[in-house]
Amino acid sequence: MQCRSCGTEIADKAIICYRCGAGTTDPVRKPVPIPPPGGAWPSMVMVIVPFVLALTLLLLSDTTDYPETMTTAAALSAGLGAILLIARLTRRR
Repeated sequence: MQCRSCGTEIADKAIICYRCGAGTTDPVRKPVPIPPPGGAWPSMVMVIVPFVLALTLLLLSDTTDYPETMTTAAALSAGLGAILLIARLTRRR
């Protein structure tokens, strides 16, 4: 018998080709397709919300009695947004 993939002469009872590793018969069961992950909207909202919150806190920091606290909270929120953005970008690869 000849291999369907590379044409090498192989034994009649061979299960795979010794040269290329291709199977000599079709698989009995087809693999179950993996469903795609959920939509990108929930994770994108999780990334955008901290940045919007940081911008809002920075804009409101001048009108409050505690501008340093608001600026610190804005920086922490922006940092959280950056961490979530990096995690989302590295998870996609």
